Amino acid sequence: MTTLSNLQAHADLPEVLPTDEAAAVINRAPQTLRKWACLENGPIRPIRIHGRLAWRVSDLRSLLNGGS
Repeated sequence: MTTLSNLQAHADLPEVLPTDEAAAVINRAPQTLRKWACLENGPIRPIRIHGRLAWRVSDLRSLLNGGS
């Protein structure tokens, strides 16, 4: 599982994370991120890779730093 400290400590992180890992990083339930994706009303938007949701690490960092 990816944590916030791991996110900030590693320069060799992937550019995107799957929903479960992204949710853990921002301390939200995975279903919350899925809802954001479905309703297109969340503070960040996912990308889709082969029909699966992926969340940009840069967007997660921005959200954690108070941006939207």
